[in-house]
Amino acid sequence: MKQILLICLSLAASIASAQTPAGSLKINQKRIQTRLLELSKFGELPNGGIGRVAYSKADQEGRAYFIGLMKKAGLDVSIDFAGNLIGRRKGKNPALKPIAFGSHIDSVPNGGNYDGPVGSISALELIETLNENNFVTEHPLELIIFANEEGGTVGSGAMIGKITPDALKSVTQSGLTIADGIRAIGGNPDSLSKVVRKKGDITAFIELHIEQGGILMTENQQIGVVEGIVGIEHWDATIEGAANHAGTTPMNIRRDALLAAAKLIVALNEVITSHEGRQVGTIGKIVAEPGAYNVIPGKVVLGVEIRDLSYDKIWSLFHEVEGKAREIAQTSETTITFKKSSVGVTPALTAKPIQDKIIRAAKTLGFSYRYMQSGAGHDSQEIAQIAPVCMIFIPSVGGISHSPKEFSKGVDIGNGANVLMQTMLALDREK
Repeated sequence: MKQILLICLSLAASIASAQTPAGSLKINQKRIQTRLLELSKFGELPNGGIGRVAYSKADQEGRAYFIGLMKKAGLDVSIDFAGNLIGRRKGKNPALKPIAFGSHIDSVPNGGNYDGPVGSISALELIETLNENNFVTEHPLELIIFANEEGGTVGSGAMIGKITPDALKSVTQSGLTIADGIRAIGGNPDSLSKVVRKKGDITAFIELHIEQGGILMTENQQIGVVEGIVGIEHWDATIEGAANHAGTTPMNIRRDALLAAAKLIVALNEVITSHEGRQVGTIGKIVAEPGAYNVIPGKVVLGVEIRDLSYDKIWSLFHEVEGKAREIAQTSETTITFKKSSVGVTPALTAKPIQDKIIRAAKTLGFSYRYMQSGAGHDSQEIAQIAPVCMIFIPSVGGISHSPKEFSKGVDIGNGANVLMQTMLALDREK
């Protein structure tokens, strides 16, 4: 009888300590929503917006709050020399490279509380769900909260060695230089070389994020599978004509630089929309000189931007715009020259095997999905230089972002977090 009792007790202990099957793991949606609300208190503005710009007091307070949550979840927490928060959870096989996930918690001035925090808090929820179900992954896991994403993906950029000494001198929205900002959040700008990771140091990186656009909501889709993050190129287009008296110069002999610029604006739109695809082109800056009511503009500078997943396509479109500019210059008796900005963003394609896992997770969980590109930059774009990455998008109500009106529904956040969980677990099964 005693022997039977011991066997029963042993079986009960085994059952209690057994891992919950991976496929049945579900996150706690309400806990994510509660923590989004708690985080929103740091940098909260009277109009309901968030002013948690990188390196500010509000950012430092928000980071302290998040560090507390990470430690409470049992993570081994550190701040690297770039100021990134890194929480590590051991896996069964320490020889394997970590699977990483996360986002950022800094905001734009007068921004919202979903761009960044949704991915960050959902990533933390993943860890807590694993803890509550006694589930230990094969790989070590890393929860990464990148520093200063909104100011130019500084934390993730440091991980790939792209932050230059000149960049450290740039003044941020907090009023601090990047170098002083890094010091303010516990990093060391003099040791950024020690932050750099090599290809192969991370098994994969997954980032859950709000779409920041209206495609998913308009099409009533629940999950966006990001195929890549677009490349961005900027040019200054300078149109030079002849300034002259607006009252005494007949219309037929004018060399109006602004009129030629207006034709170039229309031409850009025609070029971009004449091709199949999701490329976009924008002229968002106009400077006309001398800028008086009674003077024909003699010089105009336009800020030209083209974005697409294909770098070759960006340049092909630009060369087509150049051709249109030559025609406009000839007929308007002006000169049009283009100067490329020194700052450009290379397109980052996401890893097809991870895309497939996201789709499999969405299908298993019964969620609709669509492929899409990200027209905004993200930390994943930097990490793609050293590791396979992919992003999961969830709907943004009204397509609004970088605004106090930014909002994503709790159910959509929960859906995305569950897809993140199952995608990570699928990656973990690949040793």
